[in-house]
Amino acid sequence: MRVSLKDVAAHAGVSIKTVSNVVNNYQHVTPAMRERVQRSIDALGYQPNLAARHLRKGRTGMIALALPELGNPYFAELAAAVIDAAAAHDYIVLLDHTGGRREQELLVSQGFRARVIDGLILSPIELESEDLRDRAENVPLVLLGERDYDLPYDHIAIDNVAAARAAVRHLVGLGRREVAFIGDRRGRSEPAQLRVRGWREELTAAGLPADDGLVAATDGWGHADGAAAMTRILDAGRRPDAIFAYNDPMAIGAMRVLHERGLRVPEDIAVVGFDDVVEGHFGAVTLTSVSPDKSAIGRLAVESVLARLGGEAPEPRRVWADYRLVERESTLGRGAAKDGPTRG
Repeated sequence: MRVSLKDVAAHAGVSIKTVSNVVNNYQHVTPAMRERVQRSIDALGYQPNLAARHLRKGRTGMIALALPELGNPYFAELAAAVIDAAAAHDYIVLLDHTGGRREQELLVSQGFRARVIDGLILSPIELESEDLRDRAENVPLVLLGERDYDLPYDHIAIDNVAAARAAVRHLVGLGRREVAFIGDRRGRSEPAQLRVRGWREELTAAGLPADDGLVAATDGWGHADGAAAMTRILDAGRRPDAIFAYNDPMAIGAMRVLHERGLRVPEDIAVVGFDDVVEGHFGAVTLTSVSPDKSAIGRLAVESVLARLGGEAPEPRRVWADYRLVERESTLGRGAAKDGPTRG
């Protein structure tokens, strides 16, 4: 039998309104009264009807999260962070997979789920500014990722140029002098362009050549793409002493090729990835990686949506989430600390 607010009120010897104030975390409730009601809630096993609570506010209790690659470990971990952040506010997350295709991103952004969601968190790949400028849907939209749209929407990102520079600075500080970049994207990709820019700026600042022959472009950003890019560099007769990869799967693919060619990581070639996904923590050689604060990105995105819903948000803004460079065996060697404190 479902326990009601009335049942809790009777058990605690208080009014239904008092129980409601406690359940809804109303601030003007004394600690003693809150504890008294909570004991009755725990004793009876009361579960609030979240759907009814949202409906009373004219909401559905659902936020959509649209991501380009659910199979990519970074986006999987980011989705978990958003889901956890939403749950803290009694919201459910509806996942959409766009595949990074413009037509699917358009469909999502223009509100085809508008009747069942209260807000949308979107990580676009192919959308242009004009696609979003005339967006008719009034469901709050928060953007994730590094593309600069200069539009009146909250945008959560990390500073890719600075993060890339931190990765290259780490390699140069270890005495590496010929640093390759794997993962420049054939065709437009703003995150890849920003990371190449950071690679170039840091090498130039160190007085080292930013050799375009050591920039390997790819069609995708998976393990096989990293392996293929590493193979092309080696087959061209180049022997860099360090690799900075666009993301961790590409770095892991590159390390596999180095192993097959008899090259040691990091003794012969040091490797740095990006995104700090769990897979990189458990390889035969653990991976040094730029680690965006995925929990903060998820929390900031959800809070931005809810602030817009509540009419409490300031002017649309770009929010920079934190990151750090986590140093592991792929640059420091066997036995290196798994979670070094280096910051970007």
